[in-house]
Amino acid sequence: MNRKIFISTGEVSGDLHGGLLANALFNEAEKRSIDLEICGLGGERMRKEGVKILQDTTSISAIGVWEALPLIIPTIQIQKKFYKSLKNLSPNCLVLIDYMGPNIKIGRKLKSEKNKIPIYYYIAPQEWAWRVGNNSTTDLISFSDRIFAIFKQEANFYKRRGGNVLWIGHPMIDLIKKIPTKKDSRKILKLRANENILLIMPASRPQELRYVLPVFMQVARKLQQKYPSLIVYIPSCREVFDSKFKLALDHFKVKGKVISQTDIEELKTHIYSLTKLALCKSGTVNMELALYGLPQIVGYRVSRVTAFIAKKILNFKVKFISPVNLLVKKRIIPEFVQKDFEVKKIYDKACKILDRKSEKEKISKGYADLKKELGQEGVVKRAAEEIINSLI
Repeated sequence: MNRKIFISTGEVSGDLHGGLLANALFNEAEKRSIDLEICGLGGERMRKEGVKILQDTTSISAIGVWEALPLIIPTIQIQKKFYKSLKNLSPNCLVLIDYMGPNIKIGRKLKSEKNKIPIYYYIAPQEWAWRVGNNSTTDLISFSDRIFAIFKQEANFYKRRGGNVLWIGHPMIDLIKKIPTKKDSRKILKLRANENILLIMPASRPQELRYVLPVFMQVARKLQQKYPSLIVYIPSCREVFDSKFKLALDHFKVKGKVISQTDIEELKTHIYSLTKLALCKSGTVNMELALYGLPQIVGYRVSRVTAFIAKKILNFKVKFISPVNLLVKKRIIPEFVQKDFEVKKIYDKACKILDRKSEKEKISKGYADLKKELGQEGVVKRAAEEIINSLI
């Protein structure tokens, strides 16, 4: 039996989840003696899992109206190539992963053309948590034959509106590994007995290098002046960012190192073992750090133009920006956004977390509440089984 699946995603996190899903799909197909071909829009992680990448979309990403302007033409070109490929390949189903703007457009277009390809949405937009304008939603339900929800709230949100939804749990659960001992980690990372890590995860999009990275670097410098044994580690999710991170360390006179994308998987748990605090942008990484139990501070900033348009024109409303806080509807981890995203505020909070046991305990208790909402292991496998079932 021969089957074809097309996956559409973008950005670094989408590529990660696309790769995990592709691996599970191939495994499930092999069990059932199905000759499976997967093509798609994505990146290197998906390619490594055997997906035929028609266009790398990990670099075509931005948050904000102003920041996205330079990407309009490349995105249109990619979508034209996508529609042509879809027609030529004639896949048995289409899986949309995150990548809200382009994937919503793809779904709408295929639905308007009365396309017969089943469409599955995996990791849908977090509409249950944020709303734009007059509280209307995207028409995700109208073109999705099935939505694989990773949050309970997400599943309930779409079910109430008539969607065909299956709650499978959060895929990050499947990725958590055992943390090695501090002694072993210090040996692997070549750190002294008194040295610990200040983890900085500032960017997966180009504009975040401009708006987020410098502030975190200034905070890191001040923290190292107070805590000389803190060593900064910056995991890089894109090779093109490596040199920019290294330049930032030099420019701000921060003692630390950049961990390349090729080394991060091998070293990740050792780094986490010695991490006292993480400074990170909002996104998927917040959930991963929470599942590993690491204290973190989330920060984010976009251009003034984008902030003005979002607030005054689009009437964009969101109580929290981190999925960790959004999920439990309370502030588990500190957030500093836009005008509050400043060095002194972040530094002061970082010192409290590093110095006070009560601050760390409060975060740990919040993480325990969070884990209850994320489901059981085997998330990606469950999604793959459902998709393969639909192809038989």
